[in-house]
Amino acid sequence: MKDYLSELDKETKKALETFYGFSEGKSKVRRSADDWNETESHFFNQIPLLKFEDFSKTATDLRSGRKRKIEGSVFHKDSSIVNSGDSNDIIGFQLCDANNSSECALYTFSSGVNAIQEWYKLHYMNIMAQIPLETKEELSYSADDLLLTCFFDGLSCDKRHFTRFHHPLHGNCYTFNSGENGTILSTSTGGSEYGLQVVLYIDEADYNPFLVTSTGAKIIVHDQDEYPFIEDIGTEIETAAATSIGMHFTRSRKLSKPYSDCTETGADIPVENLYNKSYSLQICLHSCFQKAMVESCGCAQYTQPLPAGAEYCNYKKNPNWMYCYYRLHEKFVKEQLGCQQICKDACSFKEWALTTSIAQWPSIVSEDWMLRVLSWDKGQKINKLNKTDLANLMVFYKDLNERFISENPTNTIVILLSNFGGQLGLWMSCSVVCVIEIVEVFFIDSLSIVMRRQWQKAKKWWNDRKREGSGKPQVGDVERQGHDNPVCIDEDLPTFNTALRLPLPQETHLPRTPPPNYSTLRLETAFTEQLPDTLEAGQH
Repeated sequence: MKDYLSELDKETKKALETFYGFSEGKSKVRRSADDWNETESHFFNQIPLLKFEDFSKTATDLRSGRKRKIEGSVFHKDSSIVNSGDSNDIIGFQLCDANNSSECALYTFSSGVNAIQEWYKLHYMNIMAQIPLETKEELSYSADDLLLTCFFDGLSCDKRHFTRFHHPLHGNCYTFNSGENGTILSTSTGGSEYGLQVVLYIDEADYNPFLVTSTGAKIIVHDQDEYPFIEDIGTEIETAAATSIGMHFTRSRKLSKPYSDCTETGADIPVENLYNKSYSLQICLHSCFQKAMVESCGCAQYTQPLPAGAEYCNYKKNPNWMYCYYRLHEKFVKEQLGCQQICKDACSFKEWALTTSIAQWPSIVSEDWMLRVLSWDKGQKINKLNKTDLANLMVFYKDLNERFISENPTNTIVILLSNFGGQLGLWMSCSVVCVIEIVEVFFIDSLSIVMRRQWQKAKKWWNDRKREGSGKPQVGDVERQGHDNPVCIDEDLPTFNTALRLPLPQETHLPRTPPPNYSTLRLETAFTEQLPDTLEAGQH
């Protein structure tokens, strides 16, 4: 990898010697601009470093020593607070729109260290974006180079238990127990002896002095289906020290709508997941920014996954990408890009609470023999390893208890109805049956009466329309109403109120029933001739 970065490193060292008057192994004497190498300075011509005085629009080119007037907006990258120190320490660079040279932006830093690192990082991304992924993986550390010893759950482990993935800035990274081969290892009990114990070989001489300024390694504990954001939440471990990391595992779950605005799987978020891992807020934000980068700048930012059909930015194919990237990143930080409004927290997530302790390693009494044995294992039978190139790491569970945190609603439908019934019974002496009867009287009965009335009106309207269509009006239909009208026959049974509204019958002489004609009421002689004894009695 050094061959690809040799020109950039060489130019950066010359710039430091010119700007600050020092170089490795020489006295601190500032060189003049005339002493600059005769060869063309391609990187500084692309993005010149400038020194600003009193935040004015006049800047000095640190390479040529010439002053020039600068136009554009000023953005202080270190802090939103104006630097209270010497104004001569304000160093930065200017980025302009390649299509419109009048559109420029100034990015200032309160320290030259930060300015040079940011400047170097931009050129580093340009160079690495043009190198194939296979080449970068081959030029980075392998698992054999990184691992010296490995133990897990009291048993020996090796490179077969580690899975490689390439990080854009950190190179090859390795995941232990990733589960990609279908097997997930588990520890039998808690404690440091049953966790992961590794000794890592970290060759400090191979470090990039401008990209990384600390010595050691970065680790992160994550689930198999989570993406490791090493640059965001990674834990750094020291060299020449034994780092013990004890863990507590916690599983949390939040309630979704309507209790919170979280998402279950991220399927309802209109942002494509570029990481091919389970949804998280960080994945959504990074994917959203990368999508906006491709749409606005025409290429993808190097430190994030590549979307389908896009390519990484470099100043040969995309000379305007640096200016576009900084402008877009400014909107992202100020939450003007819309990503913070679109992306939501995950309802379910896992956390590992880490407790870190550090001890000197190896000890003075064991340093000699341990370094000799490790050197022999490494294959360096002549030269002994330096302890500043080694790091001892132990990661283990303090206990195997899983903590589960969940949200539950304070009031549910059952609790709401129970509280409502209790309050009614307390203050109004009402029960559930009473409430049902009230609802029936005031709502169901009222609704049925209204519907029946509407049905009668509609039926009458339909019958009137039929009569008008036939063209033969019937005499007396106007006067005939209710039960006297043979046309309007109500199929519904009358109620008490509707019966009172019926009209009285017309005054017509109805045929009366004749009195009964009984023959027994008529007096007739039972015998046609009177008996003699009767006649005699009558004559006396």
